[in-house]
Amino acid sequence: MSTFVLVHGAWHTGELLGPVADVIRAAGHEVHTPTLAGNREGDSKSTGLSEAVASLVDYVTSNNLSEIVLIGHSYGGMVITCACDALPEGTVKRLVYWNAFVPNPGESLNDMVPQNYRDLFNAIAGSDGSVMLPYPIWREAFINDADAELAQSAYERLNAHPYKTFIDGAQLSKAPAEMQVGKSYLLCTEDTALPASMPWHPRLSEKLGLYRLVSMPGSHESCFTKPELLGQKMIEAGRD
Repeated sequence: MSTFVLVHGAWHTGELLGPVADVIRAAGHEVHTPTLAGNREGDSKSTGLSEAVASLVDYVTSNNLSEIVLIGHSYGGMVITCACDALPEGTVKRLVYWNAFVPNPGESLNDMVPQNYRDLFNAIAGSDGSVMLPYPIWREAFINDADAELAQSAYERLNAHPYKTFIDGAQLSKAPAEMQVGKSYLLCTEDTALPASMPWHPRLSEKLGLYRLVSMPGSHESCFTKPELLGQKMIEAGRD
């Protein structure tokens, strides 16, 4: 059995991955769902990427975790890449990118999204340094496989995200393709959070070098709409 650490994306918390974690636990695995700095209740919304990464590193080390399957969703791909680079060798046995950003050294999340997203975030950033995803974008591009009731109830559980984490470049000693760990890309095929001209796969997945591709039907927010299948696919992506 393996130890899984599920790392949420922007606007989320670890709690929202609970139903997926339960599926993986039911198969006999140990599962952790930490909430990153910047998304915890009371956290400063001026939090940067390095602080979010440090919070994950601290969680892994304080819980004495090793040989973990480290899974990152969306923005969480930035965090798991940097955390793997910072953790001692042997701590991570496989990185799994679930419709996630894959940064090379110095690259930011904003470098990998369309100009219209950057313009939107710049326009709506709050005085506290946070951005909140507008509901129409959430409904049509992020959770397009949900009915209206689920889309609304899920949206109400999101929290404002520290925009600085999108702007900061990844502090890495090497590119992900050079990291000596197993790598998988878990692709939800109906995800339209990024446009077809800037796809998750293969545009971002190919930056991993050698990797395993696992796919499933579903939107960017399959943690809400298809938690059972997503949990099964995470196990498949994380297996030896």
